[in-house]
Amino acid sequence: MKFKFFPITLFIFFIIVFSIFYKGLKNSNIYTPNLGLQKDIPFFEATVFNSNKRVNSDEIFDHDQFYLMNIWASWCAPCREEHPFLMDLKKREKLKIIGLNYKDKKRSAKNFLLELKNPYDLIISDNDGTIAINWGAYGVPETFIIYNRKIIDKIIGPINDNTILKINEILK
Repeated sequence: MKFKFFPITLFIFFIIVFSIFYKGLKNSNIYTPNLGLQKDIPFFEATVFNSNKRVNSDEIFDHDQFYLMNIWASWCAPCREEHPFLMDLKKREKLKIIGLNYKDKKRSAKNFLLELKNPYDLIISDNDGTIAINWGAYGVPETFIIYNRKIIDKIIGPINDNTILKINEILK
């Protein structure tokens, strides 16, 4: 009897472990954050990129104006991919583009903009990443579409042809 008890117990143990792992495989491990759309923009204070001037979000964002708040860095390869799209969006009269330079070296960021041109109406520095965190960003690039000081949409990842269509639809 002792001889049969051990294999049966071992078999049941493996069935339980297999069931737990199988159930885990069926569940998605991908975390998609709550986008928090139609919420007020978070208040922040920051330094303007090419100066020591301090600004806050109330001074940057006006009512009745569309803004793109683009979080970028010179070390970010997808930021380089999306840059031509930002240059194209810069031509839109209804839209102001605010750049949030994320955890970047100032010299590298300047070289990035010299090489690819500057699509931003204003660039602010986020040296420690706290502003991006307060906005709900969890990577670069990320872009927030803002109107009347409210976040109305969020683009996770680089801007591309599909997101340009989405932006154009919102701006209409």
